[in-house]
Amino acid sequence: MTIHDTHPFADPDPDPVRRLRGRLGGTVSLVTAGGPAARAGLTVSSLMVANGSPARMLLLVDPDSDLADEATRAGRAVVQLLSWRHRDLAEAFAGTAPAPGGPWRMATFADTSWGPRLADAVTWAGVSVQSAVEVGWSTLLTCVIESLTVGDDVEPLVSRRGRWVRP
Repeated sequence: MTIHDTHPFADPDPDPVRRLRGRLGGTVSLVTAGGPAARAGLTVSSLMVANGSPARMLLLVDPDSDLADEATRAGRAVVQLLSWRHRDLAEAFAGTAPAPGGPWRMATFADTSWGPRLADAVTWAGVSVQSAVEVGWSTLLTCVIESLTVGDDVEPLVSRRGRWVRP
């Protein structure tokens, strides 16, 4: 993992698509996959839930990320919504802030059938990866929601234009 030397939604950014995406905003998630021997995680704000039977979660992730590789290899992942208190963790998993010893040491994670779960996440989903396809400069992971816990998200971590917004 490297620390990026530029902000992903810098203004003015010459790319209007990135500027548009940064203005959409939304609750930030941490997507994790793997087991004790090999773990991967990535902060993701480009996701969508498609209701149905079964319900699905669509995630756009960096194709060069360890998460894209591990989620595809394992076929399972955990998607947890982050809270305001997790903003340093979000930065570390995004590769925009240092994490001495790695981001996994910044919080407690519990092993689940779908991968490591942030122990204090109140809303999280265990998903199975149905497909991984290249879409633009991202990998679209289409996942089936197999397990879902929806808690009381009192202070969700929200991102707008690459900045944390306190609701």
